Amino acid sequence: MASMKNIKLRIKSIENTMQITRAMKLVASSRLRKAQARVLETRPYTSLLKDSLDEIANSNSDFSSVYVKKREVKKKLYIVFAGDRGLAGGYNANMFRMIESVTKNENAAFLPVGKKALEFLKKRDAEILSESFPLVGEVSVSDCYEMSRIICKGFKNKDFDEIHIAGTRFESVLSQVPFTLQLLPFTPDETEGPRKVATYDPNPDDVFNAIIPEYLAGIIYGVMCESAASEQGARRMAMENATNNASDMIGTLSLTYNRARQSAITQEITEIVAGAGGGEE
Repeated sequence: MASMKNIKLRIKSIENTMQITRAMKLVASSRLRKAQARVLETRPYTSLLKDSLDEIANSNSDFSSVYVKKREVKKKLYIVFAGDRGLAGGYNANMFRMIESVTKNENAAFLPVGKKALEFLKKRDAEILSESFPLVGEVSVSDCYEMSRIICKGFKNKDFDEIHIAGTRFESVLSQVPFTLQLLPFTPDETEGPRKVATYDPNPDDVFNAIIPEYLAGIIYGVMCESAASEQGARRMAMENATNNASDMIGTLSLTYNRARQSAITQEITEIVAGAGGGEE
């Protein structure tokens, strides 16, 4: 009977846990829909700015913006996006594994965005440029512009020779892929066909330098949206798997309980029959 009682308590405990995981799955699904909508809304904006920068860089032979000049790489800066919470499957672990791989043996500083990213970098005594963005959920468009201003200033002052951003690309609910993207120096894509001839006022360099902070802020915001969608997608799948596993455990424990109960009833009947037989003698 003690064993049956323990099994019932275990089943009740797992049922309570399953209610929590089911609720977290529903919350993640709701947030995922909103995050996906933001991802789709930001892609055309950054694509248009990228095309404009490519056009300026490729249409002028004497173009020489500071943001496109390559130099010896002595130090890099990585903007790292991770989650604010756990319970998201391998979302955070995959990001940190990639960061450790790409920055191995490099002289690098980091700008973490998200509680988990800040904790990860602090544990490894990494050089942290700023701790002003500890929560991804509270990062606004103005914060993205602030990050853009910080990295543009650092690149112009030659504090950093290359600037990269690390996030997670949302491909589907089942697939979220960590990636890095070089932001500076900016490398324009080659345009096909004859170059367009355009006149820029006051000059191409000034126009390009005015657009680049907007472009970087848009890229940062886009990566934030992609990472947020990836986190919610990973959490949804993790909670769905946890709910399914809990359901399987309840089924197994219920079967064990029924067998134990049947065994106890059989034993009681056997004792009663044996006792009645002894009384007749």
